[in-house]
Order: sequence, then C-alpha cells, then structure tokens
Amino acid sequence: MPSKIKNDYNNLYKANYYLFSERVEKMKYEYAEDLQTKMIDIVKVLDLNHIDINRVKCFRSFGSSTKRTIARCHTIGKLMQKAIGIEAYYAIEFLERFSKMNEEEQNKVIIHELMHIPKTFGGGFRQHDFVCDSNVELMHEKLKSLKKPVIHNVKDNKKISNFPFWSKSF
Repeated sequence: MPSKIKNDYNNLYKANYYLFSERVEKMKYEYAEDLQTKMIDIVKVLDLNHIDINRVKCFRSFGSSTKRTIARCHTIGKLMQKAIGIEAYYAIEFLERFSKMNEEEQNKVIIHELMHIPKTFGGGFRQHDFVCDSNVELMHEKLKSLKKPVIHNVKDNKKISNFPFWSKSF
C-alpha cells in the first residue's frame, strides 16, 4: 500500500476511534423508576397481557447526538438469547427530549414503544406498519377512557374515589 494511502487510512481510523470513544463516554443511562411505574400502569390498564412487566425495564439516557428520536426499544435477538441461554428482555430508553413533553404525549410515546413488543414476547419487534400514529392514537384513546383518576381530599390526604364522576363537591 502506498504510504500516502496508508497515512490517510490511519488518520481516518484514528479520527473515527476518537469520535466513537468520545461519544460512548458522553452517553449515560439511569434506571427510571417513575417511567417503569407509568409503563406498568399502562400495560395493566390496556390489558397488554403478552408483556411480561418483569422483563421490561425503563431507562433515561443522556448525551445522545440524535435530534429526532424521543425513545427506543431494545432487545437481544433470538439467536443471542439461545446462545447465552436467556429469555427475551426488553429495555425502553427515553432520551432527553421525552422529559420536555406533556404527560399525554409521554403516554403516547410509552404506548408506541410498548406496541413494538410482539405478542410472542420472544425478542423480536413489531414494525412501523403496525406501530403507527393511528394505532397509537387508538390505544391512547382506550387508555384515557379506561383510566380512572384517583381523587384525593387534599385537606385530609385521603382517597375519595377511583370513579371519575363522584357526588362530593369541594
């Protein structure tokens, strides 16, 4: 290999190595217990019985360079599961943009990511032909209609009702 091409190749390799190394160091992940609770609530309310909530974990990530991504669903492929002898697990990653959204939009994002998990719960993904805005919207409307707000008496800090139409007035 001529020396100029070899030098160009080495310089390109070094540049990619440093860019990649820098990016990896900037990415941070933390378990998101609040989002885990919200995800479990959504799974239960929508009756998504195929999702094993003990094998889905929610994380916040920091330092991603992506501009458009709000959340991502991760898993280990079927072959790797077999190779290392484990069942399917899913991780839902929520990027920094997610925290800037209102609660309704956050719920839609969580629904969207949960819809990627197939009924087989085997380590695969449902694609965007199924996980689309119209299907997410249908699930979100179902969530709103089924989810009963818990009303608290602020003065006594007691639960009054799980039913949205209560007879007491304040």
